[in-house]
Parts: sequence; C-alpha cells; structure tokens
Amino acid sequence: MDKVLIWDAPVRIGHWLLVGAFALAWVTSESESLRLVHAAAGGAVIGVILFRLLWGIIGTHHARFASFVRGPGAALCYLKGLATGRAPHTTGHNPAGAIAIVALLALGLATGATGWLIYNDLGGHWVEELHEGLAQAMLAVALVHVAGVAIGSLVHRENLVRAMLNGMKRGLPGEAIAGARPLMAGGLFVWAMVCGWWLAV
Repeated sequence: MDKVLIWDAPVRIGHWLLVGAFALAWVTSESESLRLVHAAAGGAVIGVILFRLLWGIIGTHHARFASFVRGPGAALCYLKGLATGRAPHTTGHNPAGAIAIVALLALGLATGATGWLIYNDLGGHWVEELHEGLAQAMLAVALVHVAGVAIGSLVHRENLVRAMLNGMKRGLPGEAIAGARPLMAGGLFVWAMVCGWWLAV
C-alpha cells in the first residue's frame, strides 16, 4: 500500500483545535483572573465539536461516522488483536479509536454545556461538581486515546500523529479522498473563534 490522502483538513484542524482549546481550558480552570480565557476556550471546544458532528455526516468518506463507528464488539475484537500484535490495519479510524472519538465528542459537549451554566450562574454547586467530573473524564479518555495511538503506531509501523498532521496514511489508491477541503478548514477555524468569543462575552 502507498501513502494516500485520508484525513481532510477540517478533520486535522479540528483535531488540533480541540486539543489546544481543551488544554487551555484545563490550565486556566482554577484561575479567577483567567475566567474569560477559560470560557473562551470552552466555547471553542463546543464550536469544534458541533462542526465535527456536522462534518461526520456530510464530510469526506473517512470523516463520516458511518465509515468508522462499529460498536463495542468490533472495538473489543480490535483491542484483542492489538494485544497480540495481529490487529488488522484500518485506513481510517480503527474501531477502538472510534469509541474514544465518540466519547470525547459527547464529554466535550457535556463539559461545555455545564461550563456555560456555571458561567451564567445557573444550576448551583452540583453543576460545578458535574463540570469538573466531566472534564476529568474527558482528560482520562484523551490519555487512553493517546496511549492507543502510540500502541497502534508501533503495531502497524505507521506514525499516526504524523498522519493527523499531513493527512497521509497507508492505503489503496481507491481509498484516498479527492481533496483536503482547506476552505472548510478555514471556516472551522473562524467558527471556533466566534464560538469562543460568544461564550466569553
């Protein structure tokens, strides 16, 4: 198999925007003086996830949820194969990675929603506790995801981090997407910034 374009620009830009916005929200979470920065980062997280949900329906082939979400049984089978070094290579997201992606999107939306309630003084102390618990769960899933990426890179002898930077993975020519959609990626970036600004004001 040759290296072919698998990940479009919106998937890649969205991935790294989500990483950066969540990291910024995490490090500013305990600072009252950086409350606006924290809120803006949370708004960007929500914006990226909303875009990703839409792109998972109308985006390029490997970006669509229908192309990679397979359920717990397929994920468990893949993990067993990974443990023995015999997991099948997947051109797009593997079944275990798909579970992590769905969990991160759901947790990100829930964390952002509870953060919005707190920012607007709604819900009380229990919402603050829920917000912190959701954020910690999101971090835990993200760390498991990173570990999975590292293990998958070793087992398949393919740098998955680099693939999420340049969009190229091993695959058959017919599995490549037609283009990277850079204009949509630019629109995603602007949308994330607008969402961050909207939540912080």
